[in-house]
Amino acid sequence: MPTAMQAARRAARSIATSEAFAADVLEGLAAKPKRLPPKYFYDLAGSALFERITQLPEYYPTRCEIALLRAQAPAIASLFPQGCVLIEFGAGSSKKARILLGAAATVEAYVPVDISGDFLQGDLTQLRRDFPRLVVQPVIADFTRPFELPPQIAALPRVGFFPGSTIGNFEPHEAAEFLRHAGAVLGADAVLVIGVDLVKDAAILCPAYNDAEGVTAKFNLNVLARINRELDANFDLGAFEHHACYNRDKNRIEMYLASTKRQKVKVNGKAFSFRAGETIHTENSYKYTIESFQALARGTGWAPLKAWTDGLFGVLTFRRDGE
Repeated sequence: MPTAMQAARRAARSIATSEAFAADVLEGLAAKPKRLPPKYFYDLAGSALFERITQLPEYYPTRCEIALLRAQAPAIASLFPQGCVLIEFGAGSSKKARILLGAAATVEAYVPVDISGDFLQGDLTQLRRDFPRLVVQPVIADFTRPFELPPQIAALPRVGFFPGSTIGNFEPHEAAEFLRHAGAVLGADAVLVIGVDLVKDAAILCPAYNDAEGVTAKFNLNVLARINRELDANFDLGAFEHHACYNRDKNRIEMYLASTKRQKVKVNGKAFSFRAGETIHTENSYKYTIESFQALARGTGWAPLKAWTDGLFGVLTFRRDGE
């Protein structure tokens, strides 16, 4: 049972998260062009929809990354320090972490950090059963912002894990900022394992974000449903369409929600007007080469170790420069 202090801290985090959500949504809808941060996709419903996306035939990144992790898990685990803690940024499902945990007897603790507490807790119940000797300490937080690690693992050497090509959702300068932030969390001599989607033909990329079943469209629209539910808004989901396209000049997939008509929407008592065809930019997914991402990481204090790729996706490892 949680103590009164723990319950109070959780309540305070929940309030802070709600306030940040409202502030980001209001700021994004007032911007020109309109935008929403992609991290807000991942409420309980959004996380479940994304899990469905990862199983779609068009969506190659998850299959490629899991195959690489399974094939290279012993080599990756050999880079981990003895008695370490594995800290996963934006954990969601632990299915990829399980691959590393199964191969790395050196890991004593696992700390998944995710903004969606309900989804996180449900997944970890089974993980604890499967790894009974592993200390599992979830942190419910926005992993892109400062957060406190559990005191039980403070003295352990640290390994960061950031799978799923989530780094591609950041603008390049934001990706660099995150890598610096991860370095601050993990500390000197830490190891970082990161999944990176690679530059490739648009004929492969575009279907991955425009699946025939329409699950990605539901995932995109779900952010409006979340705003309706949590911010007293009145978005008509039927009056917006999912659009995704590849921007060759910037090596990124761009996702939008397009208004199908002229309309007004209220959010937290504030009104926002939409023209027919006007969009809300909800996500970018940048694609890198192995070399370009290693150069980005090197500039933020991470020294490249080893990289594995199948030509579509890359699993890259780094060590934090001593400080």
